[in-house]
Amino acid sequence: MNKSTIKNIALRFNEQINNRNLEVLTQLMTKDHRFIDSSGDIVEGQEKMKEAWRKFFELYPDYQNIFSEIKVQENLVIMVGHSECSEKVLQGSAIWTAIIRDDLVAEWRVFEDTEEVRQALGL
Repeated sequence: MNKSTIKNIALRFNEQINNRNLEVLTQLMTKDHRFIDSSGDIVEGQEKMKEAWRKFFELYPDYQNIFSEIKVQENLVIMVGHSECSEKVLQGSAIWTAIIRDDLVAEWRVFEDTEEVRQALGL
């Protein structure tokens, strides 16, 4: 896969989050998909993550991720930006990573936007 394809898969995945399109979002996950939030909590498996996103979309229907910088390193997409949501705890700067495998998102991870995280990711 080329960098453009890898980047577009990650952006399409995020577009489904922003649009709360659970069916397409699920189709873009590998069966062994892993989600890691900024606290380090992990949800593994496509079906478990589908249910987690369903609940998240019900609780936070206005949640949006907006990226200002995107970098591709092999099969890893790094996205810097911020989240918008009426729930204050979900607002603010963040860094997301997506690991792409077989044209699907194998891992979606959220980090706090800190200097340590930026250095670790080569930003």
